[in-house]
Amino acid sequence: MPTDLPKRILIGRALRSDKLGETLLPKRIALPVFASDALSSVAYAPEEILLTLSLAGASAIHFSWQIGVVVAIVMLAVVASYRQNVHAYPSGGGDYEVATVNHGPKSGLVVASALLVDYILTVAVSTTSGVANVVSAVPALRGHELGLSVTLVILLMGMNLRGVRESGTAFAIPTYAFMVGVMGMVGYGLVRHLVFGADMPAESSGFHLEATPGNESLAGFALVFLLLKAFSSGCAALTGVEAISNGVPAFRKPKSKNAATTLLMMAGFAVVMFMGIIYLAHLTGAQMAENPAEQLVGAPADYHQKTALAQISEAVFSNFTPGFYFIAAVTGLILVLAANTAFNGFPVLGSILAQDRYLPRQLHTRGDRLAFSNGIILLALAAILFIVAFDADPTRLIQLYIVGVFVSFNMSQSGMIRHWTRLLRTETDQAKRSHMQRSRAINAFGLVMTSAVLIVVLATKISHAWIAIATMVALFVLMKAIRRHYDRVSRELVAAEEPDDVVLPTRVHAIVLVSKLHKPALRALAYARLARAHTLEAVSVNVDPADTEALRREWDERGIEVPLKVLDSPFREITGPVLDYVKNLRRSSPRDVVSVYIPEYVVGHWYEHLLHNQSALRLKGRLLFKPGVMVTSVPWQLESSERRKPQKAWSAPGAVRRGEPRRPQAVKSKVSGTSDPGSSDGPADASKDTTK
Repeated sequence: MPTDLPKRILIGRALRSDKLGETLLPKRIALPVFASDALSSVAYAPEEILLTLSLAGASAIHFSWQIGVVVAIVMLAVVASYRQNVHAYPSGGGDYEVATVNHGPKSGLVVASALLVDYILTVAVSTTSGVANVVSAVPALRGHELGLSVTLVILLMGMNLRGVRESGTAFAIPTYAFMVGVMGMVGYGLVRHLVFGADMPAESSGFHLEATPGNESLAGFALVFLLLKAFSSGCAALTGVEAISNGVPAFRKPKSKNAATTLLMMAGFAVVMFMGIIYLAHLTGAQMAENPAEQLVGAPADYHQKTALAQISEAVFSNFTPGFYFIAAVTGLILVLAANTAFNGFPVLGSILAQDRYLPRQLHTRGDRLAFSNGIILLALAAILFIVAFDADPTRLIQLYIVGVFVSFNMSQSGMIRHWTRLLRTETDQAKRSHMQRSRAINAFGLVMTSAVLIVVLATKISHAWIAIATMVALFVLMKAIRRHYDRVSRELVAAEEPDDVVLPTRVHAIVLVSKLHKPALRALAYARLARAHTLEAVSVNVDPADTEALRREWDERGIEVPLKVLDSPFREITGPVLDYVKNLRRSSPRDVVSVYIPEYVVGHWYEHLLHNQSALRLKGRLLFKPGVMVTSVPWQLESSERRKPQKAWSAPGAVRRGEPRRPQAVKSKVSGTSDPGSSDGPADASKDTTK
């Protein structure tokens, strides 16, 4: 049975690199993959507006539709701006690339840190909101929100590890079902009200919504501040708009055109659904309260507040119960699957940052399924951390949410203005100049709108947003530190413009560490002789005088031509004498290289590791930091390590120079370590007590 069978069952068979083109997405699949976050946000953005307005009581609820109109205008402006982005920067760097090219690396890092935080919170908010909607329809699940949210993140991680195309196909049906369900609910509600004159009261419409203490009579500046706060909460509907500009490389050709078309489709559907839900909330009288027990007068003592969308769908489909459960099901699904937008955007951005040496290089490589597996796993772990820290409460998480995305919006739009201005300086074709000027005007309008939103968000949500800001600052500092490390390593490793004899060692002094003449030691000696170093000697540490004397005697009897050097160890320690000896060799000939051969045997079971002292691992760890020292591990695999039918082990009778191994084995030659260092004994006492 293949050793990676469980992995293949979970994520599928590995794909060749030349199959990457087959994973590119058509528009019908790209829409649910990259726009599910923006589309799903219409499920909770209207609710956030109602919750904020509820602080002033029923008198402020009628402002919800005006706020909704302003949010829709901002969304259309941002989408129009990003349509310029995808044409100008189709490489997939998105806001990070725009800011880096037009404002410099530091501004690019600010955007990158903001986007990374936004992607993490997208997963956290989407999954917890989805669970909250499901719990509204199935009260029996109440109290299990945290476990359900974490489980869903893990499932999403597994689905995305299978590859972009497979996950996109799986997520397309729920996304389109949500769009059909919400627009169908809006249409059905309008027909019932306008054509048949039906009364559709929400379950909370009969309660009296009172203001929270201290907000009974808001007026003037206090009311304006509350409306601005409600507007900033409603702008959660804009989250995810930037994902398409970061995912242009995943589209089929023509990439930029398809991405721009998908952006337009997303904006149209999102605005219609968002305004439709707000209108139905006004029509049904649905009310939301920050503290239902205190604010909703007339509500039963055991009243559990449902989400706004659940109340609306229950009222609209009061004569058609399956419609209510359909909306609850597809809303829960789309909110959970909206996290897929982040699972596509975060790994791509992480790969670009890793290529620019701001994140670990492991994030740059694709996994078996041609997805950026390490980025997917990292995103899932970070999202789970936020979910646990905030007890899977979507309302608290949403407060942190939109800061990062509007920071990136602003940097991106100002960068695009610089981009068009720079091109206009050299462009002489009047038609192209007109197009560039129009694009710059669109980006300028987008900058004004997003700047206003960012100011409002910072002014109204700073008590919560500081956590997101602090996380962004921490990421910025971390990425700068990673870049400094990689730059330092590059400077150290660059080849000097000097003669080869300065770079290369003049001589190689090889030593083989032995404790007794068993099979691993004989193999190490044979291999070292084949390497033809300038000098070769065997070294043993005198831990037990009797054993050392037996080794000398057997060495002479076999007539081994390699000289044997015995190191004294009055404190019965192995590592120290070997390190001192190697250090003395280096000190006497600084331009020589010392090559240390360590014979080891490898066991196959975890419990066998406990029977060996791991001194080889400790010694190699110390030698790792010695300049001019190379370590070669010569493994001898015991029968327990064989996966197949045991084969007859090689035996070297007589001198080392006689005979060759019948069973070839890999010899790991590197600075330190073996294929399984944890199962190896030390060189000087490699099998004193275990191999006879």
